[in-house]
This record gives sequence, C-alpha cells and structure tokens, in this order.
Amino acid sequence: MQHKQLNRTIVITTGLIMCAVYVLYTFHACLLSGINRSFKQTAAFTIASTVTVTTISPTPLPHVRILGSIVRIVPLVDDNAVKQTATTLRLLSPNTTDGSPKYRFLRQQGLRPSRHLPDALIIGVKKSGTRALLEFVRLHPDVRAAGCEVHFFDRHYTKGLAWYRHHMPPTIEGQITMEKTPSYFITREAPRRVRHMNPSTKLLVVVRDPVTRAISDYTQAKSKKRDMKRFEELAFTNGSAGGVVDTSWGPVRIGVYAKYLERWLECFPLSQLLFVSGERLIADPAVEIGRVQDFLGLKRVVNEKHFYFNSTKGFPCLLKSEERSSPHCLGKTKGRNHPRIDSVAIDRLREFYRPFNQKFYHLTGINFGWP
Repeated sequence: MQHKQLNRTIVITTGLIMCAVYVLYTFHACLLSGINRSFKQTAAFTIASTVTVTTISPTPLPHVRILGSIVRIVPLVDDNAVKQTATTLRLLSPNTTDGSPKYRFLRQQGLRPSRHLPDALIIGVKKSGTRALLEFVRLHPDVRAAGCEVHFFDRHYTKGLAWYRHHMPPTIEGQITMEKTPSYFITREAPRRVRHMNPSTKLLVVVRDPVTRAISDYTQAKSKKRDMKRFEELAFTNGSAGGVVDTSWGPVRIGVYAKYLERWLECFPLSQLLFVSGERLIADPAVEIGRVQDFLGLKRVVNEKHFYFNSTKGFPCLLKSEERSSPHCLGKTKGRNHPRIDSVAIDRLREFYRPFNQKFYHLTGINFGWP
C-alpha cells in the first residue's frame, strides 16, 4: 500500500514539474519572440528613416536627368553597410531632432541627446566653399551642425556661452557638434574668444584663389543690389583697372589670408587648423572630405558615392543630404556665373596678392598653386 502511494506521489510530482517546465518554456519563447519582433520593427523603421538604400545590380546603373544634367545614380551604401548600420548607433542621421522617433527610441534605452558647445568650427573664408564643406561633412552620421550661421563670436558674444549652446543641435555620445560662420576668420576678437570657449577646438578654413574669391564676393553682392558699380571701379582707387588696388574694399581685403591667419596662430597651434582647398572641393569633393574626416577623427564614411557633378552648374551636387534623401544641388547661389572682368584688372590683382599668397603658403606649409 505504501509502495503504491509512493509511486503515485512520484508520478504526480513528475507531472507537476513537467507542466511547470512547459509553462516556463512557452512564456520565455513568447517573450523572446516579442522582443525580437519589436527590435526588428524598430531597426527597420530606423533604417528607413535614416538611409536611402539602392539595390546594387549587376546591370549598368541608371542615368537620370537632374536639373538639366544627365547623371549616373550610384548607391549611397551597400548591403553590408546597411546591415552594419542596423546593429550600431550609426542608425542616427545628422538631421534628427530631439523629438524624432530615433531619439525617442534612444531615450527608451537610457540614452538622452543633449546640446553641447562646438567641437569644431568652420571659421572661413567667405565665398570659398564653406557652405559646400558644411553640407558635405554633415553627410557623416557622427557629425551634427547648426543649420544657420550663428555669428556668436563676432556679433552675439555678449549673450554668453549658454545662449550659444542653445543654438547647437542635440547630440549623443560619440557625435561631433559643428558650426559655420565664415566671418569668424576676419574678426579680430574671434581667435581669443574661441580659445576661451575651448582651447582644443578644431578649426577648418576653406580658401580659394583670392582673385576668384573677390569676384565671387562681388557677384553675390551685385545679385542683391542691381545698381552696384562695376567690379573694376570698386577694386581700384581711381576706378580703373590699371590703378592702385583698394584694400579698404571688403572683397579685396578678405583675400589677404596671411594677415588674418597670423591672429589665429597666436591662439592655436597649426595642428588644430585644417586648410581645405576650395578648388579641390569642387573638382574632387570626396578627396577633400576624406581629409576632413581624418582631421576630425572620424571613420571615412562620406566618399565619392555621395556626389555627382552637375555640368550645367559646374559644381558638385549631392545624391543625399541632411535635409533630403533625393539627389539635388546646394542652391541657385552655388555655381553662379561671374561677370566678365577686364583682364588687366585680373592681372593687376594677381600681382597684388602674390606676396601675400606666398606668405600664406609659408604659414600653412601648403602651396595652393594660385596664379
């Protein structure tokens, strides 16, 4: 009798254990399935909102007409890059805002974006390609930048660093905050003020042939003021191409790069400045952006696949940017046609700038090869 009761107890106990194991197994299986499904949905949503995936086909890539130019569309990222993106924080695009789905997802994981003072500044030079540089480097997922020129170090310094920080985009750990205001380069107080903010700030300077830069500067001003005098009348004191160069005129004065660079070198070592060639930025943007990524300590993510050349504008355009995922150029003001300038005036300006260019080459250790 006791033997039968013992067997019954063993059977009941065994049955209860098996039921418990089954319930636990079912619960965990459902839980893991739910987590996996949720993660896949989140990752898919994030990828869809951050990158444009173009399937790589063994057949020739399509050619399409964009802004009057025939261009070859190439994929921005390959399949391997997309898979890697789905498993890392590079899911974050530079154009995300604090309230975007990606940032809400990060907050759920305990990661909260916050605003920081800039790690790097594009300080100049006006009409040398600073906007192009900013748009090109913002393609990198680890770079976030203020969309507009803040003018803190030249116009709004009295408002304080808290005001400046408020104008920066939110970032997470590992991302770089950037800002661009070309007039910083020629502002006397700017070097000291930037050093006071952060002596380790990395500085990017875009330069181009100062004669071409002056003409571009004039062209922009004339587009806003139709009755403006001719270039030659403004660039020379007697109003003629063969006269004395008028260094008090802004478009001419800004091109004396060495004068302004000396002020920056009094506050920062040369190693903290990167000089970007405006000419090469147009001719081969991928090469120059590669140098910028190295300087900023970033992995080389932005490359030739992000650009196409618009033969109508004579300017590189983007297959994808911070604001748009579709191919487009930077704007009507980029690649604007310059007015015809008297060749005598051009030669006279080149002669004027030549010694200043040589000094600039000496200070930077780079020969930009300007005529």
